[in-house]
Amino acid sequence: MIKGIGIDIIELNRIKKSIEKNNRFANRILTQNETTVFNELPTERRKIEYLAGRFAAKEAFAKATGTGIGALSFQHIEIIAGENGAPVLKAKGYEKDSIFISITHSHDYAVAQVVIEVKEGNA
Repeated sequence: MIKGIGIDIIELNRIKKSIEKNNRFANRILTQNETTVFNELPTERRKIEYLAGRFAAKEAFAKATGTGIGALSFQHIEIIAGENGAPVLKAKGYEKDSIFISITHSHDYAVAQVVIEVKEGNA
């Protein structure tokens, strides 16, 4: 059973400006594991895409929960690469749910969509 659906879009330029304005911005959004990946990315452009994608994904997840980011912390939501390289979202308090995520980028935007499904037997 579908528990929630969320989508978010963010301008890459907005993320770039946020990084330039506040060097702690990335640390506020990314978990320690995500920060490790972020710091190893080869170019500033790729770092902006990565951070924007994670930001959009976490916002989309918060929308899917119905609570918004105020009730959740960016630090409680982590997106890592799965075995095949596709993103996998894990969130504290949602371990019993199945979470599906898609992140995409264009030249100017990052978009993420999240679907939360109640696992069979947990409904």
